[in-house]
Amino acid sequence: MTTGPATRTERDPLGALEVPADALYGVQTLRAVKNFQISGLKPLPAFVDAVVRIKLAAAATHRETGRLDEKLAAAIIQACEEILRGEHRDQFIVDVYQAGAGTSHNMNVNEVVANRANEILGFARGTYSPVHPNDHVNMAQSTNDVIPTAIRLAVLAQIPPLGAVLAALRESLAAKGKQFDHIVKAGRTHLQDAMPIRLGQEFAAWSVTVERARRRLDDAAEYLGDLGIGGSAVGTGVNVEPEYPALMIAWLRKMVGPHVRAGDRIQLMQSMTDVAWFSAALRSLALDLSKICSDLRLLASGPRTGLDEIILPAVQPGSSIMPGKVNPSIAEMVNQVCFQVAGNDATIAMATEHGQLELNVMMPVIAHNVLFSMEILTNAVRTLDELCVRGIEANEEMCAYWVERSAALATALAPQIGYARAAAIAKESVKSGELIRDLAEREKILPPDELAKVLDLRRMTEIGVPGEGKTHGG
Repeated sequence: MTTGPATRTERDPLGALEVPADALYGVQTLRAVKNFQISGLKPLPAFVDAVVRIKLAAAATHRETGRLDEKLAAAIIQACEEILRGEHRDQFIVDVYQAGAGTSHNMNVNEVVANRANEILGFARGTYSPVHPNDHVNMAQSTNDVIPTAIRLAVLAQIPPLGAVLAALRESLAAKGKQFDHIVKAGRTHLQDAMPIRLGQEFAAWSVTVERARRRLDDAAEYLGDLGIGGSAVGTGVNVEPEYPALMIAWLRKMVGPHVRAGDRIQLMQSMTDVAWFSAALRSLALDLSKICSDLRLLASGPRTGLDEIILPAVQPGSSIMPGKVNPSIAEMVNQVCFQVAGNDATIAMATEHGQLELNVMMPVIAHNVLFSMEILTNAVRTLDELCVRGIEANEEMCAYWVERSAALATALAPQIGYARAAAIAKESVKSGELIRDLAEREKILPPDELAKVLDLRRMTEIGVPGEGKTHGG
């Protein structure tokens, strides 16, 4: 006769359930798992860490105020420290899509911490004595102030790694800007011929774009340092000792840094706009990155039927049927990540608007999407930098080939011969295929030495009127 896995019986206000005997989670977690079999997605590590830090800070605070027994507080703190070291991670199992506010996740953490604390004190899992998940781990807390505080802490914790990879990408793009500064190429607007630009100028501009995006993230993150912990159920602080909020902030500062501070607890419970604003900054970053990657793909198109002005590192075969084909795989991946981030931001915006009165109950989906966006952007930017940008090479021959064939070079003649005549020359060049330079020489539009100055390609990439100032050579 076979028997099933060992279980223990636990009860909550809705009745009894059989919980796996070796589980650190308990009946409320299991009930949520049974209710919300939606995506298979589990809470992201940064979110787990943030909630656990709140539990640790609360235990330390209540020990300091004398509200929690020293031994119980020490056991709770030890359990939290174990989780923060990476232990017991398989015990956080509630689906991302769950009941509003995040009560299920909060109780998942409360039960895991309580069971582990009781073990530390020599008691069995599931007894919830002497440490109880609600009475002790969740003391003076509500899901309603824990989860919004945790979202802010989790985002703040993920900013340094994202900022670091953005800084590295900015430096790589700037280095390519210097490396390619001598290469003059055709500019393009509306995907049509435009005035020359240096390849280095394109890369240098992208580095500035990345830096501006990083600064927008820092600006938006400033508001996330305001914490509403201590607000309890509706922001008023019911069941919270007066010393608790300030002590919580002090303990959280020790764990996460000096950038957190007490805020208006009622306002911070009602509004998730600070997170939405940060998500919008992530979306702006994604839009910039996607545009840069699309430009890289376009400049690398070919090699025979496209622009072929740059060569991207080959990281994998590009086709299962066309031998020798190499695709811009890294740039394509980043494009897709950026599309996902834009979609995540739309979800966050909708969830932010759908709060009612004293609480935004849509916090679980906000938490997942903002942290997911940060995680995939961090990984995508690192990969873009290390496997693509740093290895980009210039095809100087093709850059020179296309720029000489640009009909837009006639623009440089306009200050000397007028817009109408320059336009006629451009149209003739497009019709006949003759280069602007050759056509102008044949038509003797300007004296040879003056024409050479006007059609100085390098000079066209700097501010000034063509033909005036120093000649750099055609």
